[in-house]
Formats: sequence, structure tokens, C-alpha cells
Amino acid sequence: MRSKVFWAGAVVCVAAAFALGQDPVKVEPKHYKLDFENDRVQVVSVHYGPHEKSALHDHIGGVVVSLTEAHLRFVDESGKVREVFSKPGEARWYPPFKHKVENLGDTSYEALYIGVKGKLATASNGSADPMDALDNETKHIVAALVAAHQP
Repeated sequence: MRSKVFWAGAVVCVAAAFALGQDPVKVEPKHYKLDFENDRVQVVSVHYGPHEKSALHDHIGGVVVSLTEAHLRFVDESGKVREVFSKPGEARWYPPFKHKVENLGDTSYEALYIGVKGKLATASNGSADPMDALDNETKHIVAALVAAHQP
């Protein structure tokens, strides 16, 4: 009986570790660094050197603000490939997603990912401006972080 309880507990611990291991800050600390977090948002600095690739990881829904120009390849968990060209200052809304990233360029890519927690993370706000999903306090925090990351 003790053996069954032990193995059941071990399976639960491994499953929990795997589920938590998808967080980009934990799975990919070389590429993702937590800058700020509260009960509403998670702000993460993104850095990919030239031609660097990531492991499979997921993000809560949110806004990515590109700080540099980049040519990126995203491969989702089903193998679907999408190439993205970003420009400095560009903001894009993403629903929750799981993917791998490759920087196809010869220069580093820098961005901020502002993950929105709760119902807003899955909602489409219908606005053309993805920053509309954030409250004023969070917009000020994001603006300060973007300014601090400018060269």
C-alpha cells in the first residue's frame, strides 16, 4: 500500500513540475526574464541573440512590444509555422499560446511581453490598440519599462 501511495505522489509531483515547466521564465531563462508581476499582469523581458532558438513554452494572453526589428519564426505545439517581422515600438495582442521561437535574423531581438491575467487574457477587446486591454496603472508601468529598455 505504501508503495502505491509513494508512486501516486511521485507521478503527481512530476506532472506538476512538467506543467509549471512550460512557463518561459522557468524553461527559457536565457531568453525570458521576469521584470514585474502582480495579480493583473506579468511583464517579461524577451531577448534572443542572432539565430537563437527556444524550447517549447507557453504564454498567458497578452501584448508583446517589440523594442528592436526582427524576423522570427514561431512553431506552435501542432507544428504550424508562422513567420513574423517586427518593428521597434510595434505592439501585438496574442491570446494564450504554446510555441517555439527562432530568431532568423543576424541581430538580437528585444521585446517586452505583458501577460494579462484573468478574464482579459482570453477576451478579445475589439480594439485595434492592444494596449487598451491594460488598465492605466499597468500602462504607466509598461511605458516606464519600455523607456528603460530603449538603447
